[in-house]
Amino acid sequence: MRAKNRTIRIWQIAFLLLLVIGTVLIIRQQRNLPYQHNEGFVFGTVYHVTYQHNKDLQENIEAEMKKVDDALSTFNKNSILSNVNQNEPVELNDMFKDVFNMAEQISKETDGAFDITVAPMVNAWGFGFKKGTPPTKHVVDSLKSLVGYQKVRLESGRIVKQDSRIMLDCSAIAKGYGVDVVANYLKKEGIENFIVEIGGEVVSSGISEKRLPWKIGVTKPVDDSIRQDQELQTILNVTNKAMATSGNYRNFYYKNGKKYAHTIDPKTGYPVQHGILSATVLADQCAVADAYATSFMVMGLDKTKEILKKHPELMVYIIYADSRGNNKIWYSPSMKDKIEE
Repeated sequence: MRAKNRTIRIWQIAFLLLLVIGTVLIIRQQRNLPYQHNEGFVFGTVYHVTYQHNKDLQENIEAEMKKVDDALSTFNKNSILSNVNQNEPVELNDMFKDVFNMAEQISKETDGAFDITVAPMVNAWGFGFKKGTPPTKHVVDSLKSLVGYQKVRLESGRIVKQDSRIMLDCSAIAKGYGVDVVANYLKKEGIENFIVEIGGEVVSSGISEKRLPWKIGVTKPVDDSIRQDQELQTILNVTNKAMATSGNYRNFYYKNGKKYAHTIDPKTGYPVQHGILSATVLADQCAVADAYATSFMVMGLDKTKEILKKHPELMVYIIYADSRGNNKIWYSPSMKDKIEE
């Protein structure tokens, strides 16, 4: 009996040794895997993708991005979105439906602060600011009839509009969605350590090439269009999170000596008059972070805090101007551990 127990113990020790050795070899192999660095141009902006893998997957990554572009781009004349805007018959794929449903839900949650029909109004004010001649009340009122997320719906696999002139623009959620798509592709490839960034929207996982958590800087808003350097307000630890920032950097207007960002409220048709200059959101999905960051720019600080009571899963970092025009910081308690001192 003793001999039998001794034999079992020897086998147990041998198994544990093999397990330890195997684990060490796997860790060593992972550490020896190179990090790939891909960058390019997509969705009208620049992307950067860094991931630990023995092969360069840029061609496949860009193929994933193209799927998003083919569904949601306003610049791609053959995209599903472009066909919807031109009232052409088109089959809606899962990507388009996912984003439309997500946008509709967030519009409801934010009482219309997020609205994918608002682009004509934003464009009117954008041109107005550039020319120094803001749109007239008549123009704003006429555009309001074409703006409102309740005026479009997904029904029986097609988009139904109350007015055929209504246009959809998913730019405030599509970049984040594209980041999610690429991140999900990398995960399917078994890649644990990566960061995906498209136009400032980010998803990260695991650790960086320096064996450290992924960290991203939040740029300080400055009203100096000449300066090219981007001073950082803070640095956030974004490991295993999605991050999006909305803010009109170097693009403000002044009223009664107070600084405002060029953010249009879809419901009023006029620029918002609160002090938020940038909103950074951390969430589990980048599309969600992207849409809420835009929403908070419209809603202002007090209404943002109300939304966070309903959505404690969101982490928020806000830069705003106080009554004297000085930049101030507010962040949700859940964000505290993410801020690098």
